[in-house]
Amino acid sequence: MTSSKIYLIPSFLHESATQTIPAYVTDAVRNCQCFFVENERSARRFLKQLWKEMVIDDYQWFTIHKAEEEVQQAFSDMLKQNKNIGIISEAGCPGVADPGQLLIGVAQRAGATVMPLVGPSSILLALMGSGMNGQQFRFNGYLPIDAGQRIKALKDLESGSARHHCTEIFIETPYRNNQLVETILKTLHPITPING
Repeated sequence: MTSSKIYLIPSFLHESATQTIPAYVTDAVRNCQCFFVENERSARRFLKQLWKEMVIDDYQWFTIHKAEEEVQQAFSDMLKQNKNIGIISEAGCPGVADPGQLLIGVAQRAGATVMPLVGPSSILLALMGSGMNGQQFRFNGYLPIDAGQRIKALKDLESGSARHHCTEIFIETPYRNNQLVETILKTLHPITPING
């Protein structure tokens, strides 16, 4: 059992969107002794925008790629030392379509207090603005990169959505967005509602 608190710190979806982070998130940042982040450089910039007086080098920093074994070990070590830890995603909410989820699982198993903080989520914002079924929806993460597998996944999502009257949500990296849109337009039935 550990007395660590794990703060799941939401980050901006865009650098100009500073107003999307509630003020109490800065208080949580002040309670942290170390940070596990997707990208250290952008996380440091983000935290400096939240808390201008923060002395960045006073904190321990760990980079999460896919939460490799050594990162999980470092995280476990911080838990054993009862450190308060911040987890920061590259954009949006940690643990949602984010490698931080594995560390959150480690924290839960260790008995740490996990504190998700409210912030922007591109997934929920897209659903809210879509006009599609917000009562029944599924988040499917990233679709396969392989063209054949991607087409099959899209067709499966389309048929599942029609069968269950359910909104299907997925995400993609910015540099593959145009290719994905082209594939969607070529693959899905013309009457299938899409929004993105």
